[in-house]
Amino acid sequence: MPKIRRLHTLLEHIEAGRYRLGPHVARHMLQEGFLERDVLTALRWGRELAVYPEDARMLVLGYMVFGGRVKLPLHVVLDYARPRWVDIVTAFIPERPHRVYSRARLAALLRFDGGREAVEWAGGTENRPPREAAG
Repeated sequence: MPKIRRLHTLLEHIEAGRYRLGPHVARHMLQEGFLERDVLTALRWGRELAVYPEDARMLVLGYMVFGGRVKLPLHVVLDYARPRWVDIVTAFIPERPHRVYSRARLAALLRFDGGREAVEWAGGTENRPPREAAG
């Protein structure tokens, strides 16, 4: 399993200019109207939403700030597979910016042991989806 890295250690490489913007970032920048400066600011003041150690990737939530009063969320995906280098895979304005992750969902996203959560239907028996065959 690749080494788990934290955002603050990746920022050292980004601040030193050891990063690359991927083609998906450029496409979203053109389509959604933000700049490289906005991506870097979002990373600098952002926080980790999810870490995917098996892919050596991280999802960061940051904000673009306009005029000091208006903030728009920006999701940024980082790839840290190469040592001392960060690839900014994509960045985009989330479709549902006010959606809040539950603590249970965050815990499942941040599990590093590959375990699966047991899920039970809590909506009553009349609307229960059919059970999948074990196998």
